[in-house]
Amino acid sequence: MIEKKYFQKIHNKTKRDYLSVMKDNKAHSMDIAKKYSKDFFDGKRKYGYGGYNYIPGWWMNFCKKVILDYKLKNDSSILDIGCGKGFLLYDFYIENSKFQLAGFDISKYAIKNSMKEIKNSLFVHDARNKFSFYKDNTFDLAISICTLHNLEIFDLVKSLNEMSRVSKKQYIIVESYRNNKELFNLQCWAKTCETFLSTTEWKWLFKEYGYKGDYEFIYFT
Repeated sequence: MIEKKYFQKIHNKTKRDYLSVMKDNKAHSMDIAKKYSKDFFDGKRKYGYGGYNYIPGWWMNFCKKVILDYKLKNDSSILDIGCGKGFLLYDFYIENSKFQLAGFDISKYAIKNSMKEIKNSLFVHDARNKFSFYKDNTFDLAISICTLHNLEIFDLVKSLNEMSRVSKKQYIIVESYRNNKELFNLQCWAKTCETFLSTTEWKWLFKEYGYKGDYEFIYFT
């Protein structure tokens, strides 16, 4: 189990006005965001992404680091849990079209509006439920980017266990905090997060739940 440092620079590219989110009827925005419909992806910014569009090269450096670090090769298989519209998997496809790719998301809207080149590799599924359609060690690598903290803690253990079961290696990114400022910013900004944990609490949870894969924390600084 290794803490990675791939994503924070990408995360920091987005400028955030934390207090404005709190002042703009955040409770209502949370209700809308947690439906994971068009409003969350392509509606008003207050409800989510404010337009979730593919940006060429956005994920490419990330993909290259993952490929190198996990020694992925032509026939390697990758599962993306909470894949959204499949932008990350599409950049893996651009980097190596021989990868065996699969992804699922709770959002019917996201899958319907996913990248056409990999659409057939994506499907709708709730990460809180078992991945019974996959056998043990089906994938060389399972990834989950900014999804698992959206589960309640009793569902999180099931997802971590299933992720570990269906893949040989795992890598997840979850929102966290190291101090009160980052906790405050996270609480202001997050609309779908259910599990707010410090880095030490996450590490305790990984050990308690038997998760042995890699992880990364993102911070709202």
